[in-house]
Amino acid sequence: MTTAQNAPVTSLLRFATAGSVDDGKSTLVGRLLHDSKSVLADQLEAIEHASRNRGQDTPDLALLTDGLRAEREQGITIDVAYRYFATGRRRFILADTPGHVQYTRNMVTGASTAELAVVLVDARNGVVEQTRRHAAVAALLRVPHMVLAVNKMDLVDYTEPVFAAIAEEFTSYAASLGIEDVVAIPISALAGDNVVEPSAHMDWYGGPTLLEHLETVPVDSDPSEEPARFPVQYVLRPRSEEHHDYRGYAGQLASGVLRVGDAVTVLPSGHTTTVAAIDALGKKTDITWAPQSVTVRLADDIDISRGDLIAAGPTPVPTRDVEAHVCHLDERPLRAGATVLLKHTTRTVRALVKDISYRIDIGTLEQRSGAAGLQVNDIGHVVLRTAEPLTLDSYTANRRTGSLLLIDPADGTTLTAGMAGEAFEAVRTTEALDEEDRV
Repeated sequence: MTTAQNAPVTSLLRFATAGSVDDGKSTLVGRLLHDSKSVLADQLEAIEHASRNRGQDTPDLALLTDGLRAEREQGITIDVAYRYFATGRRRFILADTPGHVQYTRNMVTGASTAELAVVLVDARNGVVEQTRRHAAVAALLRVPHMVLAVNKMDLVDYTEPVFAAIAEEFTSYAASLGIEDVVAIPISALAGDNVVEPSAHMDWYGGPTLLEHLETVPVDSDPSEEPARFPVQYVLRPRSEEHHDYRGYAGQLASGVLRVGDAVTVLPSGHTTTVAAIDALGKKTDITWAPQSVTVRLADDIDISRGDLIAAGPTPVPTRDVEAHVCHLDERPLRAGATVLLKHTTRTVRALVKDISYRIDIGTLEQRSGAAGLQVNDIGHVVLRTAEPLTLDSYTANRRTGSLLLIDPADGTTLTAGMAGEAFEAVRTTEALDEEDRV
C-alpha cells in the first residue's frame, strides 16, 4: 500500500490575506464569510443592528472584523486574527493580517504557515509600495500560491483595461520574485462581485470566483516526497518496572515519512541507526507522516538530547556558519556584532551576527548597504556564527527545517525571522543594475 493511501485525506487550506489600508480587506473577509454562509445568526443580527445605528440600509460586512479593532483600542496587541470556516468542498484557516505599513512584520506570522496568499489592491490606486512589500514577504516565505484580488471594480465602472493593466504589472513583479503561480481576480467586495458568486457586471472575465479558486487550488502534497526530519523535543525515560529500559524520543515529525526499519542519522553527531518502534497516542504503529506528534525509539543507544535531529534520506551538513534572508520584526535595529539566541526547530543556541550583507529595496529589489543595520520591517541578508553546530535545510527545500528565529538573550523578545539559504531569485545589486543601464 502506498504512503498516499495510508495518509489521511486532507481538505484544509491555510491562507493569508494582505492589503494596504483602505483597500477593502475587512469588507472582503466579511463578504467571504457572509456569502459562504459562515456567519452565525446572532453575529449577523448584531452587524445589522450596528449598521442601522450608523444610518446604513444594508449590513456593513467590514464590522465582522471590528472585534480586532476594539481590542486594539483597549490596548491589547493582536498580530493576526485567525478565522475558521468551511464549505462543502474544503475547510479553511484564514490568517487576517493588518494592512498598515508598520504592521508588515505581522504578515510574516500569518503567512509563515500559509499555502496561499490573497493580496488585495484598490482598482483606483493599482500596485503600490505596500502591495510590493506584501508580495515580497510572501515570496520570502515561499508561499506557493498567490491571488491578486483587484477590489473596488465598481468604482472604475468594471472596466477590463483597468484590471488588465494592474494584473500585468503585479504578475511581472511577482515573477521577478520567483513567484510562478499568480491568479488575478477582479472583484467588488462591497457588492459581492466574484467573491463567492460570479459577477453580472464583468462578463469579460471568464475565470473563477475567489471562493471557487480557494476551493480548488491544489495544495495537498505527498509526504513521502520529502526527506524525513524529526526534531527531538523531549527524551522519555520512565525508569519504571514496566518500562525499565524504555528510551523514546518525542516530538513532531516536521516533514516526510518514518517507518519502522528505516535507516536514520542523528544530527549533529552523525551517528547512524534504524527506527526500532514508533508510538502514537499510546499505541505502536509501523509508520508516521508529517505533521504527526509521536515517540520514536531507535535500535541503538545513542546520546540524544532535545534539539537533536533524527533524519532520513539526504541529510543536511552540520555547520556553525549560517546565511539567511530575514525580516526584522523588532523596533530595535539589528546590527552587525550583536549577540543573539538562534532558535531552529527545538534547538536554541547562542549566535553572533557577523555581518548584515544588505537590505532589499522592496520597490526595485536592489541590494542596499546593510552597514546601518536592519530597521523594523526591513528585509535583508545576514551572516551568523553559532556557538554550536546546526543542521538546517535550505528554506526553499523545507520550510520547517529551513526557518529560524533570532531572539534577544536579555528579555526573550523575538527580533528577526529568518529563512536559510537563497530566497529571491532576481534580487540584484546596485552595481549590476548600473551595468544593465550602461548596456
